[in-house]
Amino acid sequence: MEVREVVLAPGEPYELRLTGRGARGYVWTWRVTGDADAVAVAEGAPEPPAAEPPLPGATVERLYVVRGRVAGRARIRFAQVRPPYPEEAAYDEFVLDVVVR
Repeated sequence: MEVREVVLAPGEPYELRLTGRGARGYVWTWRVTGDADAVAVAEGAPEPPAAEPPLPGATVERLYVVRGRVAGRARIRFAQVRPPYPEEAAYDEFVLDVVVR
């Protein structure tokens, strides 16, 4: 699991790219703890299609935009899970610590 820290100003965006495994049934979910009002998280626009379509089962990069809202400190835990199997452990995790000043 990777942990990264970023410092943002209110209104400032931070783009985070995570490798997706949608063909295998995995999706990225996120949960904000700490000062949850300090940030907003949204899935970004998909990448433009490549000249060649990806091979079946290929990984696809996902874009998430974290935006500072108000001063505070929040932790965002991204987890790659398969929704039909909530009892399974996450395939991958990523933690983003955000300080908004």
